[in-house]
Amino acid sequence: MIVQAIALLDDLDKELNIYAMRVKEWYGWHFPELAKALPDNMLYAKTAVLLGDRNNATKVDLTDVLPEELAKDVKEAALISMGTEINEEDLSHIKQLCEEVISISDYRSQLFEYLKSRMNAIAPNLTTLVGELVGARLIAHAGSLMNLAKHPASTVQILGAEKALFRALKSKHNTPKYGLLYHASLIGQAPAKYKGKIARVLAAKCALSSRVDALGEKEDATIGISSRETVETRLRMLENVTTKKFGGQGKGLNNNQQGAALSRSAAHPGKVKSAAASYDASADVTNVAKKDEKKDAKRKRDAKDSSSEDDDSSSEDEKPKKKSKKEDKKAKKEDKKKSKKAKKDSSSDDSSSEDEKPKKKSKKEDKKDKKEKKKSKKESSDSDSD
Repeated sequence: MIVQAIALLDDLDKELNIYAMRVKEWYGWHFPELAKALPDNMLYAKTAVLLGDRNNATKVDLTDVLPEELAKDVKEAALISMGTEINEEDLSHIKQLCEEVISISDYRSQLFEYLKSRMNAIAPNLTTLVGELVGARLIAHAGSLMNLAKHPASTVQILGAEKALFRALKSKHNTPKYGLLYHASLIGQAPAKYKGKIARVLAAKCALSSRVDALGEKEDATIGISSRETVETRLRMLENVTTKKFGGQGKGLNNNQQGAALSRSAAHPGKVKSAAASYDASADVTNVAKKDEKKDAKRKRDAKDSSSEDDDSSSEDEKPKKKSKKEDKKAKKEDKKKSKKAKKDSSSDDSSSEDEKPKKKSKKEDKKDKKEKKKSKKESSDSDSD
């Protein structure tokens, strides 16, 4: 019943908006100044039915529908109106449309009262926490109260924002913080900076209250009232967190600890007086023993530090000695290498000089052979000539 009622209520709202807009456009040709004087759709429709032709403004008593000030403004606007004249047939159709708007709005109010009674009977905890309309929309979106009770708090928080969620996951952007819960009064009261936090807290409480409504035996809204109070205290704490930082209250506590302290003080006012309780050092018996332990620990640390410094100084003195030994070894190796290279160079020079001498001798012999050949050729040529 709740699912069908909330769906019909949404459809009626759409139809009312369409019909009211059509009435204003149609009757605006005859009396355009009335739309500025009466922005409310119901008052506009009732005035158009009662007034009819704008020339009847002086004759008709509008105080039955409007307050006296608005009635005077409407009469003054009718006298100086710039609208066109219309026939009685047009007026009859406009009046029928206005009566339709009035009847639909009356039926909508009756349907809303029915929805209120059904929500208070079926889901009292959820109704006290988020209201009749938001609770009914959550139930309708989930399918039933039992299905809503099966959802975890993270799913309840983004119910109604599935498209935005999958779009954010696909494009790797930030996911939405709230869905249908955005229309709850508690989130509307929160500042824009803390709407996400309040939505998370409210979703957790909605999940608990829906489970109690679906599976519990009690018909009273006990959990809904207490959970609403906790959400309101959390909201107040978030609103005052900046003033606490500058004023010095709650120093040393984070947001969660401050909220827990505030809730504890509200539940047990005699036990906890404030969020930041003062500490009495004289009443602590273990304070002296702790101080002695700290002193002993400091002494041990100082002794360790001094011993480590001595070790470091001795190691630093030994290091240059080790380095000098290594340098001597390296110098000896380099001297050996140089002596080997010198020996190799001398042996290579001797071998090259020996190889060059026979080459020189061979060149001289070649020259002699060439000269002898030339002489023999000349002799042979002379003998032939003779």
